Amino acid sequence: MPQHSTVFSEHAYRAAREHAAFIDRSERGRAIVSGADRRSYLHALLTNDVAGLGPGQGCYAAYLTPQGRMIADLFVYEVGDVILLVVPRVVKDAVLARLDQFIFSEDVGLADVTGTFTDIAVVGPEAGMMAARVLDGTPADALDALPEHGNLRTTFAGQPAIATRITDAGQPGCGIYVDQTCAAPLKAALEAAGAVSMDPRTADVIRIEAGVALFGRDMDADTIPLEAGIESRAISFTKGCYVGQEVIIRILHRGGGRVSRKLVGLELDVVSPPPPAGTPVRADERDVGHVTSSTWSPQRQRAIALAYVQRDFVALGTVVSVDGRGGVVAALPFVSSAMSSTSAGGNGS
Repeated sequence: MPQHSTVFSEHAYRAAREHAAFIDRSERGRAIVSGADRRSYLHALLTNDVAGLGPGQGCYAAYLTPQGRMIADLFVYEVGDVILLVVPRVVKDAVLARLDQFIFSEDVGLADVTGTFTDIAVVGPEAGMMAARVLDGTPADALDALPEHGNLRTTFAGQPAIATRITDAGQPGCGIYVDQTCAAPLKAALEAAGAVSMDPRTADVIRIEAGVALFGRDMDADTIPLEAGIESRAISFTKGCYVGQEVIIRILHRGGGRVSRKLVGLELDVVSPPPPAGTPVRADERDVGHVTSSTWSPQRQRAIALAYVQRDFVALGTVVSVDGRGGVVAALPFVSSAMSSTSAGGNGS
């Protein structure tokens, strides 16, 4: 790996690609939605089909303004008697305040449990096995059989826990939600079981290689979900009305789904350092977009980036330059989760 590349943990990277690694995701916001009307209430506000969720099911969704722009993206887990919401922490307070404004006569309660619970993501081919080793009486087969966003109640060291099936970390795995007091013992148990602790910088490498957009970096309050390319995962096109739906439908039906810009992948020249967020993307001798996330890819052996570019420059193979370095628009994901890390050499820590 070139000397200018971003430092990452090769050991943790290989573990996530070939075995199992865990990521502390306590930086995310968490809330509980209770009450008999919780599903219909959220269904009317969020972009995905929440009303159709049964116990043990979940979905990815967005919360939009009436203008169709993102307030947040959310993970919605129906755990049987309540719904667990996971949101970007930077907008957690704003999201809960907005949700609270729409409670009128509904049987719905909101509780911020960010400081009460934490979550640890266990990712990699052996994630289910590692999680099963630390959870009480929960076999790996049951965890591996969960569909995406599926969840089940379990315990860790005799204390309540929720296990979920995740893909948003870049590698498939399990999310484990426990009381804050159990966080350190859970991480110690995972290490004892053979999982490797992954630092945020290395976790970001895997996320970017997978082309997963992160709210606060690749999506923000100016983003329409169609621009970020999350519509196939976050939006139900068969459900009833939700906030911002008119804008989304107008773009899809009248505009043919065309938006002024799109989030794309960029592969840069091998000698290129990862460009900082905000670096202009140029084509045809003019600025056509900007970088949102970037890293050195151990798999691709080059710098890669996520960037918004104007719609006339989104075609695969389009030649661009970033900070004077050449590059092309590339297919996402850059790296399939099934690919092994046989080429992950370089500046490990």
